[in-house]
Amino acid sequence: RKALNHELSKLFNEMWDMDVNRLMPGKDYTIDLQGKAGAAQQGDSAVQDSAARHLFHNVNEERLKSIKTFATFISLLDNYEASTGVAEVVTPEEIVENNCFLDAILATEVMKLAHEYLLKKNLAKPNLADFKYQLYDIWFQLYARKEGDRPDSCGFEHVFVGETRRGKQILGLHNWVQFYLQEKRNQIDYKGYVARKNKTRPDKDDQVLSIQFSWKGSVKPIGSTFIGVSPEFEFALYTVIFLLAEERVTRETVKIEEYELQMVVCRHGHHIGTAYPVLLGTSSE
Repeated sequence: RKALNHELSKLFNEMWDMDVNRLMPGKDYTIDLQGKAGAAQQGDSAVQDSAARHLFHNVNEERLKSIKTFATFISLLDNYEASTGVAEVVTPEEIVENNCFLDAILATEVMKLAHEYLLKKNLAKPNLADFKYQLYDIWFQLYARKEGDRPDSCGFEHVFVGETRRGKQILGLHNWVQFYLQEKRNQIDYKGYVARKNKTRPDKDDQVLSIQFSWKGSVKPIGSTFIGVSPEFEFALYTVIFLLAEERVTRETVKIEEYELQMVVCRHGHHIGTAYPVLLGTSSE
């Protein structure tokens, strides 16, 4: 396991403390953890279900609608075709929505801190409009997941919305808001939590979880996700790690609050391929 990255841990904790848009467990939302997930392989169609009810018992949607970064984020979630290999069509309205979202997050202290940090490292454009263009390219520029396919994917779609491959595999989908909204539409079935070694059961106020779920007919045996955090918080973390490194897969061990995480960022050329947190100490790390 890679040694703890103290510099990034310090930065990400500052972002955590600044994340005023974050929803608070027990106050703005409640989760219902239920049972521990059984063993599963990627692509299983049927696995043991250790959770009869939804993971999200309730979420204060008024807050989601009234906070600009959440509201603009939610408007992006229906812009994508889930299946890889099917070309994405980006409409002028969607480009406007992407820009509204970036404008909203760039106005937050969390993203300003990310920008300042990247400037010190000479990795970001000083001018905010240029930095926004840089973010657009990293997250929203379309590319083909598989060589020879039409442009069918982008970093934002993969990480925040989720994709499927040949109806057999779930790719991405590491965002709690998307999870909650899909669950509300009965598109996602939460199967149970994956425990950490030193903690047999997560608490309902844990803000990073490892979970198992099925979506569009496939099972994701284990997926880690932040819970309750703002879109700008995740965006800032992944962008910083993406810009700091050059290798195809970057893994940085950080401690945010009480959570020891391995932040994984994979690149697809100049764009984000995927990005997610792995809760360290889980049985399948």
